[in-house]
Amino acid sequence: MSASTPAPVTVIGLGPMGAAMVEAFLERGHEVTVWNRTPARAEPLVARGARLAESIEAALGTNELVILSLTDYDAMDALLKPVAGALTGRTVVNLSSDTPERTREGARWVTAAGAEFLAGGVTTPPSGIGAPERTYTFYSGPRDAFDRHRDTLGVLTRPDYRGEDPGLAALMYQIGMTMFWTSMLSYWQAIALADAHGLKAADVLSHARETFASLDMFTPFYAERIDAGNHEGDVDRLAMGTASVEHVLHTMKDAGVDTTLPQAVVDLFRRGMAEGGAADSFSGLVELMKAGK
Repeated sequence: MSASTPAPVTVIGLGPMGAAMVEAFLERGHEVTVWNRTPARAEPLVARGARLAESIEAALGTNELVILSLTDYDAMDALLKPVAGALTGRTVVNLSSDTPERTREGARWVTAAGAEFLAGGVTTPPSGIGAPERTYTFYSGPRDAFDRHRDTLGVLTRPDYRGEDPGLAALMYQIGMTMFWTSMLSYWQAIALADAHGLKAADVLSHARETFASLDMFTPFYAERIDAGNHEGDVDRLAMGTASVEHVLHTMKDAGVDTTLPQAVVDLFRRGMAEGGAADSFSGLVELMKAGK
């Protein structure tokens, strides 16, 4: 195959993410073989040029590069373990979400079955697939396998290789999800408060966007200090932060909205106070989190 010829690829799992991947490959001229537990999901993709394999064994046997887009690693086990013999000589790229340790476990099993294994953590929803200029995916596993398939994977998003340990891609992905879900819940909390006062989400949208954007000033500042173990109260103090988050909690209670999230925040701040950190920066709370206190 010439360097200019797009490599053929197999995609297993045709939910919204898997379907978006197939579409991106087809648009770039790749031959794509697909398989899904519910064959009807493949029909629109077959109409666009994908080839539907008759069985998962046939899907695995068609191409050297196999991409999985499944719910989690349990789904991978359920599909691949009964046909483990078909994995020999394949490169399996699992773009499904799971924990770092579960990813390492899956990597060991696939490797023992005779395939190379790359783990991936996709940081974009399906709408961002096919736009590598603005989206990226973490990868980890054998460097030579990554380098061999970098161009093909780059059709989907910008590949960001993190190292040989297969759990690293999952770790980076979960770090992002930790921030995403909590941040979005804080937005829902703000909308609930606004609604209790007769305001619509649109009424607070610009304020919400500006607030989220302002976090970019704080993250690099605190990252440097945290890595240096510096939690001095020269810029902020936990005591003042505790007063602020308690004001948030009381505002929520007065409005009659759910207080689960702000109460959890207040509880964490109060634990920091109980540990003697009142005069220190609220960044000291990260030490409580590290210790699991």
